[in-house]
Amino acid sequence: MGKPNKFTGGGVNQNKAAMMQRVQQMQAEMERIQNEVSEQTVTATAGGGAVTVVMKGSRELVSVNLTPEVVDPDDIEMLEDLIVAAINEAGAKANEMMEQGMSSITGGLNIPGLF
Repeated sequence: MGKPNKFTGGGVNQNKAAMMQRVQQMQAEMERIQNEVSEQTVTATAGGGAVTVVMKGSRELVSVNLTPEVVDPDDIEMLEDLIVAAINEAGAKANEMMEQGMSSITGGLNIPGLF
């Protein structure tokens, strides 16, 4: 066996070690950003501001605010629809915020199941 060369030598192990280190750094950075974004909030409204929802990036609902005018005992269904619409919009904003945070690490790569 001769001495290692560029095809059979120790360079392969060094490349694997360097790649593993980069992956670990990327994972740590992703976790940091996920934690950071999880605590940030987004706000969404429905019904021209009659319903306002605040949600964390982790999709935890923080608050729901209603204007008195939107509370009509004869039309509860409309109020329910507005609340659902505001929550869905806030969820979409939270997802977008998380995707933007992650794209700074992944360089915009589409990695299924990332979040």
